[in-house]
Amino acid sequence: MRMRKKPNLSARMERCEALLVEDPASLRGHWRDLKPDASDLRLELGCGKGRFTAETAAQHPDSLYIALERVPDAMIIAMERCRERNLTNVFFIDADAASLRDYFAPDEVDILYLNFCDPWPTKKHARRRLTHENFLILYRGFLRVGGQLRFKTDNRDLFEWSLCQFPRAGYAVEQVTRDLHAQGIQGVMTDYEEKFHSQGVPINRCVAVRQEMNPEPEFHPIGRPDRARREARFRAMAEAAAQNGQTQDSPDGKDSSPDKP
Repeated sequence: MRMRKKPNLSARMERCEALLVEDPASLRGHWRDLKPDASDLRLELGCGKGRFTAETAAQHPDSLYIALERVPDAMIIAMERCRERNLTNVFFIDADAASLRDYFAPDEVDILYLNFCDPWPTKKHARRRLTHENFLILYRGFLRVGGQLRFKTDNRDLFEWSLCQFPRAGYAVEQVTRDLHAQGIQGVMTDYEEKFHSQGVPINRCVAVRQEMNPEPEFHPIGRPDRARREARFRAMAEAAAQNGQTQDSPDGKDSSPDKP
């Protein structure tokens, strides 16, 4: 799926630069320096346009909230939503989930949000699902023992498959529901979630709690996208704005994840 390119992307990014962490690896083990009084650190994978991000951060002002998104055309909308609300406890990183251990130290994250990720429905693509056993082991590298992974999806097949993956990776599964909003709206919705709910599609949700394991399960490194290409794209947009006083759209408007919140 392709997102419509956002006008004046580089200028809009500049206006939101205070919310963007350009070098997340430099904060590994020190994220709380951004908010020393934070009660917890929450990480959202694939924040999309940020409705869930902004509302959750607003409801929990004592939390430090980090939102990961690799599509600039989506991330700028999320950043603008937070900027308009004057939120000071939320920051964004342009990154891929495969790189998370480079950015977060062991036990640094308290809550991990995974909302409406790409279901990758074919069997040959199962390893790309963000609830695959190997990804869940990846998260153990920075989610503290007792920390929560909060998972929502409209895809029943992905949900049932994921329920089998969590125990294999050392997570206890709690609060399982296959129709979250059956008795009325529960919690903060994403944009996609509201659309699905209005169409009568049940929303599946569960909480997976990281357990102690001895020995720790082995993590198999995941192939990572060409981050240098993305960084070069951002630099080119910034240079164009600085030199010409004009802005250019992102040259890559492709959204590789069709289920973005």
